[in-house]
Amino acid sequence: MNKYLSAAAVAAISLAFVTEAAATEWNVSLWGKRRAFTEHVEKLAELVSAKTNGEFTMNISYGGLSKNTENLDGISIGAFEMAQFCAGYHADKNPSITVLELPFLGVSTLEEEWKVSRAIYEHPATIADLGRWNATLLMPSPLPQYNIAGVGDAPETLADFEGLTVRATGGIGEALTLVGAVPTSVTSEEARQALDSGIVKSIAFAPHAHMSFGVMEVAKWWSDNLNPGTVNCPVVVNTDALNALTDAEREALMSSVDEAMQFYIDFYENETMSAWWPLLEEKGVQRISYNDERLAEFREKAAGPVAAKWIEENTARGLPAQELYDLVISTLGK
Repeated sequence: MNKYLSAAAVAAISLAFVTEAAATEWNVSLWGKRRAFTEHVEKLAELVSAKTNGEFTMNISYGGLSKNTENLDGISIGAFEMAQFCAGYHADKNPSITVLELPFLGVSTLEEEWKVSRAIYEHPATIADLGRWNATLLMPSPLPQYNIAGVGDAPETLADFEGLTVRATGGIGEALTLVGAVPTSVTSEEARQALDSGIVKSIAFAPHAHMSFGVMEVAKWWSDNLNPGTVNCPVVVNTDALNALTDAEREALMSSVDEAMQFYIDFYENETMSAWWPLLEEKGVQRISYNDERLAEFREKAAGPVAAKWIEENTARGLPAQELYDLVISTLGK
């Protein structure tokens, strides 16, 4: 009796191994720390686990799997199954979605950002573009318009931007170059260090990032309504891993996206922005508001030329660039 297991015991052990083998666990590569920017991923993991009774789970890592600028590469080789990245980190690797980072597009709400991102993500050219990296676009990380916080003299006119060093990426960086600023594309995690060391005098971020990365601890001014654009930071999955899911697992994942996105938007508006305005007041940050005439100057000098250049360069890459740009504008028009 001590040496031999009963048939029932053997069956129970076998069942345990089968159950363990049947469970699916995905590794998810994020960065920084849990914040508004990652709440849709956290909610997605919660929903998927609940819908599958814990048989499909997500192990979310904040920087433990990859650098944020290398997340797309990690997805391409299957180092992890899901990741978040920003298009501006490597525009040459994902040119199709950089259309969403063009300046002064006219996006005014997170819901609009979500809808216009979804339209671009579903375009065949975008699907093929990300397919080169074995990546399937799952959902965006909608962000409000970036604005600039900095130290030193505040840029109250267009001329004041001449020579201003600023952490900015993508189309925002290009637009600021056209008004005389000097953009530097350090990562979000390196931004505060760049500000402290004097590499840059200002940083273009969405409010959550200004708070999360400590910028507002030292910033003296903030551009209230410049609204030059925003970055597009999708959540992607490894296509092979997605295809390997069972029908039930795939349904649990895909049916949870909209709910996770709505949770994200509600969280951003109710939690992040409610803390943002009191923080500016508490820190005594100077708020700069530009009048309509000055905003029109920015758009005239930056928006049109950057968009035209993007269309020309990406048409040469073989992308239907004009079509993608028009899709953004028509989606916003609806």
